[in-house]
Amino acid sequence: MGVKITETVLRDSHQSLIATRMTTEEMLPILPALDEVGYNALECWGGATFDACLRFLNEDPWERLRKIRDKVKNTKLQMLFRGQNILGYRHYADDVVEYFVQRSIANGIDIIRIFDALNDKRNLKVAIDAAKKEKGHVQAAFSYTTGPVYTLEYFTNFARELEEMGADSICIKDMAGLLKPYDAYDLVKALKETVKVPIELHTHYTSGLASMTALKAVEAGVDIIDCAISSFAMGTSQPPTEPIVAALQGTEYDTGLSLEKLDVISKYFTPLREKYIASGLLDPNVLKVNVNALLYQVPGGMLSNLISQLKQAGSSDKLTEVLEEVPRVRADAGYPPLVTPSSQIVGTQAVLNVLNGQRYKMVTKEFKGLIKGEYGKAPMDIKPEFVKQIIGDEPRITGRPADALKPELDKLREECKPYIEQEEDVLSYALFEQVAVKFFEARKAAKYGIDIDNADADKKIHTV
Repeated sequence: MGVKITETVLRDSHQSLIATRMTTEEMLPILPALDEVGYNALECWGGATFDACLRFLNEDPWERLRKIRDKVKNTKLQMLFRGQNILGYRHYADDVVEYFVQRSIANGIDIIRIFDALNDKRNLKVAIDAAKKEKGHVQAAFSYTTGPVYTLEYFTNFARELEEMGADSICIKDMAGLLKPYDAYDLVKALKETVKVPIELHTHYTSGLASMTALKAVEAGVDIIDCAISSFAMGTSQPPTEPIVAALQGTEYDTGLSLEKLDVISKYFTPLREKYIASGLLDPNVLKVNVNALLYQVPGGMLSNLISQLKQAGSSDKLTEVLEEVPRVRADAGYPPLVTPSSQIVGTQAVLNVLNGQRYKMVTKEFKGLIKGEYGKAPMDIKPEFVKQIIGDEPRITGRPADALKPELDKLREECKPYIEQEEDVLSYALFEQVAVKFFEARKAAKYGIDIDNADADKKIHTV
């Protein structure tokens, strides 16, 4: 049996390159061709797609999922799910997590890739259990990064725990493109000796290593690789699908995929790529190999955030200082993997430390929360004197953060009652309250022909 390919063009690839701005209308015409290729899965939902649909595209993310499912009859659909954060930026109560999983699967998702930014397995349990209950495929992921604690033993132990928790497959989630080829070989080899479930590799091309890393992972026995069709690959996206398929042809790892069928897909997305370059959404800078990813462990999305924060502060010249400060802040915070939301929290704090000329003179609410334990347990113990410096005498959260949250679904349902047109609307509201309300008002205006240029309506409706 050869290696399987999961195609990311409908989710992570455009999330990484064009800030998740591909519209549903742009996706629909190519779905039947994508469905015919024979992919392991199409990653098409979750991550930042939900937020971008509501905030920027004036689209209902649930409707997008249903439309994709309607046209994709043979291939599994996959989503990315941030454990207790769902697709938002805080921890949600267990009843919201369970309901979100249930509705995702009911609307067409087959495989849910569940991860936690701190690799705290307690933040994965409710989502894993909910997906098992709904007969979904649970792909539990660990965030790959480097640092004193991240040994082969750390990752194999974590994988064993994920398998025991009910994972149907395990994903190595290398969000910053840090995994080097020979390290990938050793890691996959060790994982295959530790667990029985399939192993999938997810990496980014940011550092220029991704295709070489994928090849060594294949030789070590990886089961599935995430790739992006070449017109939306490389840079901060995934390794390109076609060269990987071509490289493995005629070997024991042959994917069995047709380069002719892939060519149809590549040709479809090429004009879209040109369109996004012309509009400025696809910045040629994100397509360059960025060695800073290896030096400072900064994922592509985090790097663009840092650049824009410094630009707003009129301090673009301080970028190198900030990049050097990021690993120091990360070490102080117990070496969290740099992935949403920890990447933004550590990055913003590094910017403040540099701009203020004094470390931790100003501390963000989110950084305090990270040190306090609001997001879970850091991979390494944080020095007690540093904890005291950041949060003073406030008590730390040592249990699972969501244990402190009361059920909130009924309250949320009551709050958004005037807007609900489908049961999933309460979940859109739960994750992105004000953004969802703007979307609901615009939807209502369009449905009932309300003139949104009307002065009263204009106060409330801001379609983007």
